[in-house]
Amino acid sequence: MKKSILFGIMGILCIHTVLSQKNKESVVKSLDSKSKKYGEIAQEIWQLAEMGYLEHKSSALLQKTLEDEGFSITKGVAGIPTAFIAEYGSGYPVIAILGEYDALPGLSQQAVAEKKSANAAAGHACGHHLFGTASTAAAIEAKNWLKKSKKQGTIRFYGCPAEEGGSGKVYMVRDGLFNDVDVALHWHPGSQNAASAGAASANKSAKFRFYGTSAHAAGAPERGRSALDGVEAMNIMVNMMREHIPQEARIHYVITDGGKAPNVVPNFAEVYYYARHNSRDVVIDIFDRIVKAAEGAALGTGTTMDYEMIGGTHELLPNLTLQKLMHENLSKIGGINYTDEEKLFAEQISKSLGFDQLDEARALNVQAYKEEARAYGSTDVGDVSFAVPTVGMSAATWVPGTPAHSWQAVAAGGTSIGNKGMMVAAKTLSLTAIDLLENPDTVTKAKAELEERRGKDFKYIPLLGDRPPALDYRK
Repeated sequence: MKKSILFGIMGILCIHTVLSQKNKESVVKSLDSKSKKYGEIAQEIWQLAEMGYLEHKSSALLQKTLEDEGFSITKGVAGIPTAFIAEYGSGYPVIAILGEYDALPGLSQQAVAEKKSANAAAGHACGHHLFGTASTAAAIEAKNWLKKSKKQGTIRFYGCPAEEGGSGKVYMVRDGLFNDVDVALHWHPGSQNAASAGAASANKSAKFRFYGTSAHAAGAPERGRSALDGVEAMNIMVNMMREHIPQEARIHYVITDGGKAPNVVPNFAEVYYYARHNSRDVVIDIFDRIVKAAEGAALGTGTTMDYEMIGGTHELLPNLTLQKLMHENLSKIGGINYTDEEKLFAEQISKSLGFDQLDEARALNVQAYKEEARAYGSTDVGDVSFAVPTVGMSAATWVPGTPAHSWQAVAAGGTSIGNKGMMVAAKTLSLTAIDLLENPDTVTKAKAELEERRGKDFKYIPLLGDRPPALDYRK
């Protein structure tokens, strides 16, 4: 009797496994059948190349795509006109899928294998046109599965603007928009396929503005107080400070306004600073020292100074419970194969990067799973990861070896190579979302891991303080 019950249970489990596998195969086939459609959406956003908080057309396109599929849309969330939430379903678990769509300034490039950028126009050098579109596709496919299976659960797409320095997700976290989310999924374009535990540095950024007194630089220099001198004195002191900060830290700056004519003492100058480290506490300390340097520079040059916080993000908090699941799904999907035409393009890009030959295997295969990672870049996904269990991956949308924020990344993102890698991500995110909808126990384990990693006494404090969204930081 006991054996027959056991065999019955095993049989039910076996049938469930077979049905689940068939459902996943149908999801993959469905996405394959829509790859042309999603490729067209991604390339339209690539052509638009709208910068942070200015992504009106890109955001509207993704909103319409989701609305046409039955999602309810909430526009302008967190006080940001280009941020939105699209939702389908109801009840537990609530699965969030993050999407980005902002471009970078001064990185325009044609979809060709030689450098063509010759102006200051924006370009998708971080592949967010692919990011937003793949996440949209995954949300729609998870919704279709939810509808067909008649299971309980909620799929939410978070339209997240201004990741590039604008910290869009931080405002969304600060406004409590993730408070009822159970798991958040994301991905990022890259030069390989990987779903290991990710890392990202915490970041604080600000624009420092110096105010002086104009005068004729030759006829009455003693009457002038140069705001540019203030900027340059600050930069000198910060550059000297580099010797006395942790080795893993990073400080970057650009002078955004240094005056208009050499024979006019500038009465205004501005410098834009980033500070990064893999611990937000270290970033806060470094940033405070940068502020002191700015204050000293103003005092020493007879100018005045103020600064505006632009962005601030937490480091990325890994969740291995979720990461292993996503790696398993990515391994099932695999990488991409190049056509002859794509391979020729990839070989030319590879040469432009200084490589002797194309490492095609990195696009074709999935990288081995690792539980430790180091990264020096930053992302506002970090703040999401402290609010809710979060998991991500990368897909080979660029030619292997391509760095982000390069003309080569822009070029590949405008080709079928970018579109193919995007669909790898869409499939992996879809399958992972479905697994979580089918197995709430995994969600429970992921939540327990989050609590352990961030600590019981954790209190979320955004690094950018209580400032409103910096909607004009790219203007």
